Amino acid sequence: MPDASGNNPLPSRRRAWFGWCMYDWANSAFATVILAAVLPVYFATLVPDEGVILPILGGPLSATALWSYAVAGSMILVALTAPVLGALADRTRRRRRWLIILCVTGACTTCLLALAGPGRYLLAAGLFMLANACFAAANIFYNAFLPALARGPEMDRLSARGFALGYIGGGLMLLLTFVLIRHPGLAGLASSAQATRLGFFLTGLWWLFFSLPTFFFLREEMIPPPLAKSAGLTGPKVLWQVWKELPHYPDLLRFLLAYLFYNDGIQTVIAVAAIFGKDELGLGTTSILGCFLMIQFVAMPGALLFGRFAQSRGSRKALLLSLCLFLAITLYAYDMQYAWQFWLMGLVVALVLGGSQAISRSLYGSLLPVGKNAEFYSFYAVSGKFAAILGPLSFGLLAQLTGSNRLAILGLGIFFVAGIGLLLTVNVERGRRIALEKIS
Repeated sequence: MPDASGNNPLPSRRRAWFGWCMYDWANSAFATVILAAVLPVYFATLVPDEGVILPILGGPLSATALWSYAVAGSMILVALTAPVLGALADRTRRRRRWLIILCVTGACTTCLLALAGPGRYLLAAGLFMLANACFAAANIFYNAFLPALARGPEMDRLSARGFALGYIGGGLMLLLTFVLIRHPGLAGLASSAQATRLGFFLTGLWWLFFSLPTFFFLREEMIPPPLAKSAGLTGPKVLWQVWKELPHYPDLLRFLLAYLFYNDGIQTVIAVAAIFGKDELGLGTTSILGCFLMIQFVAMPGALLFGRFAQSRGSRKALLLSLCLFLAITLYAYDMQYAWQFWLMGLVVALVLGGSQAISRSLYGSLLPVGKNAEFYSFYAVSGKFAAILGPLSFGLLAQLTGSNRLAILGLGIFFVAGIGLLLTVNVERGRRIALEKIS
């Protein structure tokens, strides 16, 4: 079919779905290698055993606490800029352009992590914060295409398919990094530390290269234009306009609050799992990476399974089930003593992680008014990123004040309890009906 200008034909539905899913394949390499499995463990080797003292944060700060603060700092950048960026992108119809800018910046910054050699923990933290902020912000504009590509139950299926493909892509990049670390001589390197830094460089290249189909097959014209009455707004007026609109969608607002809490727990579990296993259980890099590899490949069928469950039993029920399992995981992690228990926890996380993320994304998309995808997904990102701020900060403070990572991870259960309670108040059908009424 032709685009809005009548010149270049838009890609077919099959190609558009492929292009959209490929970004999950591309950026999941960052999520697995940088955010979850490899960089946290490598970062711990850069920080002295006695900890560090920083002018702003005080100390001594352990590697776990410093990493948690770095994660939180990157999310503050996103929370401060996402709503205005999303709203302006909707009104100027430049969502695809912002996706490309943030992807290229994040991928190049990821490549620069290869420069973080021994003792350069501040360089590693700074580059990670910028790359992670770009990773999170780019997802706003990527997710904005989801409601334009699928509606109804198909949205759950497409979202789950994207996450499933992402777990395979991220798993393959993690496997490549794992092989390099175990056998650095294959790349002509003298140590596993050098191989780890090469893995960071290759992760950035992977993210950028496999995003090319997304840039080619997704077109701005696929998303309907916003309402004319708000098209001329710019700057702070955009942010204020969106804030005023949120109360008109009460179920969407309740979902955002629920997501703020339960995603807090999910993201913190992901961010601190590797470093928790190293500090508390004495697990080596090989064991931790092996567990994360298992998570990646088990999570793929898990995401598809929850997608099917959501289609047959409803999105909210599927999401509630996954959150109850996450709550059980935090209770289980508090008393872990052995490596096999870490692997068992990883297996359960693998089964529910993709489903909880995929269904959250599609359920929220089904509550959005047409034509305002990026601005409302920016609030989805802010809700999620404030969660990613509060969770790591809470974990870091508890770890610093109590001296116990176990008490810190047990405290994450509070976020799941609050999220479940708020999600129970969301009426999905009413929310979808209100979103349609607002544009009719």
